[in-house]
Amino acid sequence: MATTFSPASHIRSIVYAANPPKTRSSLPDFQNVGSWSASKNYVKLHVAARGFSWKPIVVKQLWKKRQVGIYICKLIGVLRCATIEEIEKEKSLIEKDVKERMEKTIENVKTSFNSIRTGRANPAILDKVEVEYYGTPVILKSIAQISTPDSSSLLVQPYDKSSLKAIEKALVASDLGMTPNNDGEVIRLTLPQLTSERRKELSKVVSKQAEEGKVAIRNIRRDAIKSYEKLEKEKKLSEDNVKDLSSDLQKVTDEYMKKIDSIFKQKEKDLLTV
Repeated sequence: MATTFSPASHIRSIVYAANPPKTRSSLPDFQNVGSWSASKNYVKLHVAARGFSWKPIVVKQLWKKRQVGIYICKLIGVLRCATIEEIEKEKSLIEKDVKERMEKTIENVKTSFNSIRTGRANPAILDKVEVEYYGTPVILKSIAQISTPDSSSLLVQPYDKSSLKAIEKALVASDLGMTPNNDGEVIRLTLPQLTSERRKELSKVVSKQAEEGKVAIRNIRRDAIKSYEKLEKEKKLSEDNVKDLSSDLQKVTDEYMKKIDSIFKQKEKDLLTV
């Protein structure tokens, strides 16, 4: 998704005047700083000053040395500058945040899907079961080992046998539709066969979770667009820059939407396969 400035890209009003001098004998009273354009070996700063007719300042062979901002500031004395490196860093942070949040969304969707059982036993279906353990709610898998002795049953072996009753109570209260069998050592769970009607109900639940994941992806895209627009308002990016970045962002968004569609279709297939 990373986008870099092309050799002839423009950064409008990236440099601006502050506390201009009041006398003509000093520096001119800047009313506007128009724009500067970047190419491989030079920078051109266009300045409009009241009472003065200045030609563009051409600073050659300084761009690669990262001295342009310093040179201009020394020459003019009243400018605040934002370097290409600073802008690229801000863009990179936005892009990194987008990728990290979208990846987290995919993981959350997968976790939600795993908690919905299909026809086969899967320890992940107990991931969301909470147990009241010494007055504190904890996730079941943090206090017990969960295994699958066969394709239609689960075995829950607590690390602390005194928690068996609490675990049994939590499993009964869950909406998993399984009756726990507590033999004083471990708890066995037998998965009943899913009816056709139940499979369709679970398919609707999975579809809703997939849509929630897509909404989260869209919200991440929206936040990134706002961040780019903020940089545009700060005159660090041009309107064209924002359009290009938004286009790249949409491609990434579409990519993650396809990932959600893919894992949804697989889960739906597992649910509907008898």
